[in-house]
Amino acid sequence: MFNDYIFNPRRPGQREKIRDYGPYPFITNIEDLARRNRFFRVALWTGEYLQLTLMSIDVGDDIGLEMHNNLDQFIRIERGQGLVLMGDERDYLDYRARVYDGYVVFIPAGTWHNLINTGRTPLKLYSIYAPPEHPHGTVQERKEDAEEFYEQ
Repeated sequence: MFNDYIFNPRRPGQREKIRDYGPYPFITNIEDLARRNRFFRVALWTGEYLQLTLMSIDVGDDIGLEMHNNLDQFIRIERGQGLVLMGDERDYLDYRARVYDGYVVFIPAGTWHNLINTGRTPLKLYSIYAPPEHPHGTVQERKEDAEEFYEQ
């Protein structure tokens, strides 16, 4: 029923399983989970109309330029700093903002966007998609895993 994966433990030697808990009721400390996540992208909760993912963006890396035609996206930065780029055209991202811990980003459907880690530590965040964007149980350990999946 669930796609379990081993999550970043609090203590060496400890193992903790996390999975996509949707569409069942779920309560968690999202700040704690987002900060401990080491994977590029993990679907934590996928329902019929909403999805919650955790992300960890390596130093100097980015989410990747993308646009979602039929969904709105919400991002909250839990740790680190970055540069958000958005615009109506792929080659003209005229909306730019620096973001830090506690910042939120709202991305309307049809908007090109990217988030670049400009800090010295991994950028930790969670993202909410409405409706869901990724398959239930998505686990992409590295950005390259995500790129390979979406090239298919």
